[in-house]
Formats: sequence, C-alpha cells, structure tokens
Amino acid sequence: MSHIDAAFHSSCENEVYLFMKNEYVLVNYAPGTTNDKVLYGPLLIGAGYPSLKGTAFADPGIDCAFGSHHKDQAFIFSGNLCAQINYAPHSSNDKIIKGPMTITEMFPFFKGTVFESGVDAAFESTKKYEAYLFKGNQYALINYDYDSHLISIRLIKQGFPSLANTIFESGFDAAFASHKTDEAYLFKGPYYARINFAPGTTDDYIIGGIKKILAYWPSLHNILPV
Repeated sequence: MSHIDAAFHSSCENEVYLFMKNEYVLVNYAPGTTNDKVLYGPLLIGAGYPSLKGTAFADPGIDCAFGSHHKDQAFIFSGNLCAQINYAPHSSNDKIIKGPMTITEMFPFFKGTVFESGVDAAFESTKKYEAYLFKGNQYALINYDYDSHLISIRLIKQGFPSLANTIFESGFDAAFASHKTDEAYLFKGPYYARINFAPGTTDDYIIGGIKKILAYWPSLHNILPV
C-alpha cells in the first residue's frame, strides 16, 4: 500500500482521480462530508488509461498531476517527464495530446529551477489557465495556456501563510483543486488539509484543521495504509 502520490479533479462533479504508485482510484469525494465513495478501482494505470501503457506514467507511475481548464484534460508528471492528456472520464478513450516530454520541453521557463527535475504536487487555480506547482518548500504559479509562462516562484510559507508552521510548509505529496471555488485538498503521508487558497492574495486559510485521511475518507480504508 502507498499513500497518495498524485491527484486531479475530474470534469465530472465531485469526482477525483487519486494515484498511488502505478495504481489509481476514481472517488466521489463528497466535499465537506464523510460520504465519499470509490466509483472504480484500484486499477493499474496502464489498464485504465490505454494511451499511457508502456510509458513511465503507467510504471513507475504518476507522481504529480493537475486538471486543466480545457475540458477533460490534465497534465501528468513522472520524474522529469510530463504529458498533457485527455483523460476521457468514464471511458477508455483517453489520449495523449502532447508528450511524453521533459518538463523543460513542456514548460521551458522551468529550466534552471528546482522544477526541471520533477514536481511533487500541483493543483489548478480558479483563475483560468493558472496552476500552482510545488517542489519541496517552494511553489511556482504558472499560466499553462498556449502561451504558457511563469508568473512567480516563492516559498510555500510566503504565498500560503496558513501553511506556515504546519507539516505542509516543507512540501506535500499530492493535491487537487476542489469543485468548490477557491478550495483545494493537500495530502502528506496519512494527513490531509482542505484549504481556501485565496488566489491573488495571501488570505488563504485551512478549513477545519489538518486531519487523518482515513478518519474522513472512509472509502479509502482498504486502499491506503493506516
């Protein structure tokens, strides 16, 4: 069993893909409740996403991802590689749109930064075509549209003051944007937090504190380690 390594939210309401090494589950995460349920999985990534079979994204697996404002699309990462995919929810019609390629081929502005060798976690902003990417105690805010560009790189504790002096200040394993406006879920080992990330400000805050995943996500009891 592995903790959550990557995640991205689906275009289908309240659904999220959670990745653990070379496996994944699709979950209705029922935001703000404990009524979550696994819709399908765990499945091998290569079985659920035929377009990824034989790539690093199937094995060793996806270690970071974020959804796109382009419908049914996501960016996925494995080590220093990334790809843009159409994940074709509830079907096996997924396809790779761009890649696999190195992170710096996809996002040239990351050359010479900590992000060129890999990304730990990411989630898309509610600001169109913007996303937050995390590596160690730093994060980058980027625009990923056709004229993609770097907006800023900062320390997590500077851009997200609510995470200062918490386990998330030094980084985290996975994240995804909630279907609720300006909210995101952060994961680190057996813990998670739901935050309002207050785009364009430093008025972010943690909603309800830092919690054990399995205490609030009962559907994952037989999938994640204690």
